[in-house]
Amino acid sequence: MDLSLTTQTFGVDDQSWLGSEHGTQATEPVTLDTSTFTPATHYPNGYFRSGIPLGKITAGGKYGPYQGDATDGRETLVGFLYAAVKAPAANTVDVAGAMLVHGKVRSSRLPVAVDAAGQADVAGSIRFI
Repeated sequence: MDLSLTTQTFGVDDQSWLGSEHGTQATEPVTLDTSTFTPATHYPNGYFRSGIPLGKITAGGKYGPYQGDATDGRETLVGFLYAAVKAPAANTVDVAGAMLVHGKVRSSRLPVAVDAAGQADVAGSIRFI
């Protein structure tokens, strides 16, 4: 048994992109394909940032960052990463997260911008304010 003193630092999750509480009680579980994310953009501090727009990868059913010009399924926006998730040391290890699929989103507060096509993809379930 190790009884030595250890120190651990935690970052603060910025959920200021959420426009309301609506939809936060009904998030969906997702598996993130870490190989599709860019460290400097999506997890600069070792955590996948809350509010990252997500698309579902057709082959395998995992999720990656929404990208309008992708051809693997991620060109269709399906939701947003609800809370920060610790990124693995290697980008070959997938991680679990929660996805917001219904509610209001403050587009100016998102960590990654969403284009008009992406906003149209979720028009019936996500309202951008």
